[in-house]
Amino acid sequence: MTAVKGFWSELSRNKLMFLMVAPALLFFIVFSYLPMAGVYLAFTKFTFEGGIFGSPFIGMENFRFLYQSGTLWNLTKNTVLYNLAFIFIGNFLQLACAIFLSQIGNKYFIKTTQSILFLPFFISWVLVGAFVFNLFNSDTGVVNTLLKQLGMQPYDFYLNTAPWKYIIVFFHVWKGLGYGTVIYLAAIMSISDEYYEAAEIDGANIFQQIRSITIPLLTPTFVLLIIFSLGGILKGQFDLFYQIIGNNGILYDATDIIDTYVYRSLAVNFDIGMGTAAGLYQSFFGFLLVVFVNWIVKKIREDYALF
Repeated sequence: MTAVKGFWSELSRNKLMFLMVAPALLFFIVFSYLPMAGVYLAFTKFTFEGGIFGSPFIGMENFRFLYQSGTLWNLTKNTVLYNLAFIFIGNFLQLACAIFLSQIGNKYFIKTTQSILFLPFFISWVLVGAFVFNLFNSDTGVVNTLLKQLGMQPYDFYLNTAPWKYIIVFFHVWKGLGYGTVIYLAAIMSISDEYYEAAEIDGANIFQQIRSITIPLLTPTFVLLIIFSLGGILKGQFDLFYQIIGNNGILYDATDIIDTYVYRSLAVNFDIGMGTAAGLYQSFFGFLLVVFVNWIVKKIREDYALF
């Protein structure tokens, strides 16, 4: 009773602040919390005749089928490995580009390079998919045309899974390189010049300054971005995979992730229960992963943890 009274008292004192927060709370309630009731479908064999409440309840059968068929393992493996490659290769290259640009004194060159690196971020995945098709299709693709001109046998990329893990990682890193570089560059610009001036007086060269000043002071930003990224490690890049691979079943072993599987289950195969089960699995283990990674970071360096 005291808690309720305290809540209303707090609401009365700060009603303007609560009024400002209300739209955001309403947004999350309507679009994030109310749809969570749909997780019930993961435990049903959904039929359009029965609807949500008339479909038979089958417990964990959808999850058991995903596990026993090997689908769950393949989806998890592809999703996690691709995301690890995106996170670590992407952040490393973004950090390297930011350090490289910060050491160049020519502002015109820095701004031009930043603009060129940032440009792919604004290109839609639909256009990226068109680029990829025009590069690698077997008949008129740029790569196969060059191979033919050199007297070599053309290679049918869309019938072989091997090169796609490199192609997908390359285009994801290429698209996000400029965005990440700007974040790291802003962090570098916030480092006081006094550190570098003191290092120069002590005789430190550029590489020693990067190793002893720039990288240690960028570590909190790097760790924070990694934690944020690891939180979504089971959340695949649907646009990337769907626009580049499409519905090419031959490549599913190497390119199928949880998001594309959920999409096919819901929109192509109309297996609502199975798609919801895969989505629930993705959300549940994504949440556990965030908590686990944050716990590890807290053990290593408490002030880098999110909570």
